[in-house]
Amino acid sequence: MDLENQRRVKEFAEQYGPENVVVLLGAAEGEASGLAAETVTAGDPTYAGPLTGVSLGLTVFHVCEPEVKAEFDEAVYDEQVGMMEMVLDIDDICNEMQSIRSEYCKYLG
Repeated sequence: MDLENQRRVKEFAEQYGPENVVVLLGAAEGEASGLAAETVTAGDPTYAGPLTGVSLGLTVFHVCEPEVKAEFDEAVYDEQVGMMEMVLDIDDICNEMQSIRSEYCKYLG
């Protein structure tokens, strides 16, 4: 997650309260998704950005996870994500996201 996005996420958490912020990711690999998810939950593991040492514990999902996908209009999802979803390792992404949520998320409902 780039430094500008880290700054924006931190500002939103401060403005609205971390319990009211959900981060939706769309990275193409489980490892990249996991790194971004860890950044907004446990803090920046690269020690380079505004979230270094900041454990926000935010709720985080990937757009391809079934519980998120179910929230979209099917036609819109297919148009925006469908083609990419065919080449992604969805199981790997879901497993990575679940692992990060179970370890670091503070606000799962």
